[in-house]
Formats: sequence, C-alpha cells, structure tokens
Amino acid sequence: MSSSDDDSQERFALGFLFALIALVISVVVGTVVVKRLGAKAPAQPAAVVVDAAPAAPVAVEEDVASVRVENGVVKFYFATAKAELAAGANEALADVVKGVAEGKKAVVSGFHDATGDAALNAELAKQRAVAVAEALKALGVTEDKVELKKPEETTATGSNAEARRVEVTLGAL
Repeated sequence: MSSSDDDSQERFALGFLFALIALVISVVVGTVVVKRLGAKAPAQPAAVVVDAAPAAPVAVEEDVASVRVENGVVKFYFATAKAELAAGANEALADVVKGVAEGKKAVVSGFHDATGDAALNAELAKQRAVAVAEALKALGVTEDKVELKKPEETTATGSNAEARRVEVTLGAL
C-alpha cells in the first residue's frame, strides 16, 4: 500500500466522521425544535360560541383568531397584526344577515389594542372592519345595508387579545 492510499483512507474516515457528527447534531436540534413546537397547542379552527344569556366574560386566547356571538353582538377577535377572519365567520353572521333581510342594517365597528404605533393600529382596525363587511357582502348583504362605524374610542380596554376585535350589531335603517 502506498502513502497516497493511506491518506485517501484517512480523508474518507474523517469525512465519514464529520458527516456522522453533523447527522447527530441535526437529529438533536430537530428533536428540540419539534418538542418546543409541540409544547404549544397547534392552532385549531376557531369555534363559534353562541351565548343567548348574559354570562361572565370569556377569556380570549392570545394571538388566535376567533369569533363569538354574545348578547346579539358578533365579536371577531384577531391575531396580532392580522386581518384574517376566524373559521366560523359565516355561521356567526347568520343572525345579522337575517336581521338585514328583515329591514335592519349591519353596523361594523373596529377596535385595536394599545401596543405599537397608533396610526398603524387604526389602519389595521379599519382593514379588519372592512374584512367583516366584505364577509357580509359575500353572504348577500348589499353595501347600502352595511355601515362601517368608527367608535368614539377605538383603543379598546381589556387584554390585547380582547382589544383586537370587530363588533357587528344590528341597527335601524
């Protein structure tokens, strides 16, 4: 055997050893990442909560879009910096669509939390309200029966998750 064959075998052995070390490190890092992601509950489609009677305040999950109907008010909650509606939006708006068909109008108001830039928050609250108005239009409500109403106080109280919301109520035409 020549010395170049020995060098070649040594390089192969070292390369194999480095590849094996890289594989072990990748498996360890991958396992840690999967365990950390697994510790957080996966985002599930939000449920629609219909509440006919007054009840104690319901906690809103941080950073998860959801929709609830409380005392005839449809409340859409939004994830941070998002304007996408939660699953169940159409079902939650069913009574509003019915009320509009009976001669009322849908009043849509957007709120935001107090964190970050106030002007950006106000714009995001408007985008969220428009998204809800578009959902109403997709359900057959004509534009003239949807009122986008800016509340007097757009920065809502409560937790940030509760503050990032749009409310839909029925009003007189």
